[in-house]
Amino acid sequence: MKELKKPNYKRIYNDLLSEKYPEKKEKCTKLLSKKHLSFVDIIRLNELIFGKNNEAFNQQYRSYDKKTISEILEYQKKNNLNNTQLASHFKMSRNTVTKWKKIKEINFIR
Repeated sequence: MKELKKPNYKRIYNDLLSEKYPEKKEKCTKLLSKKHLSFVDIIRLNELIFGKNNEAFNQQYRSYDKKTISEILEYQKKNNLNNTQLASHFKMSRNTVTKWKKIKEINFIR
């Protein structure tokens, strides 16, 4: 099965900062200097550039791989959040979080 290529977020955000938001480039340098950007890093970059209440970062176009799902669930444990708080933080459905937890539980049992 052919693996899908991921977008090069570092390049996208570097170009965006250079062309449209050069004044915000300094704030984002630490995140952009990482070798690999995680899902949480991308969310944080988006918030730094566009603000917390940005409607352009639409939930409809988000996709999650296994690593990202694990990262989000680890974030929940680390910060002692319930499903509602986690869903609100990442702007997703509570049902999605519950489904991921059930799937992860089943995979650990096997």
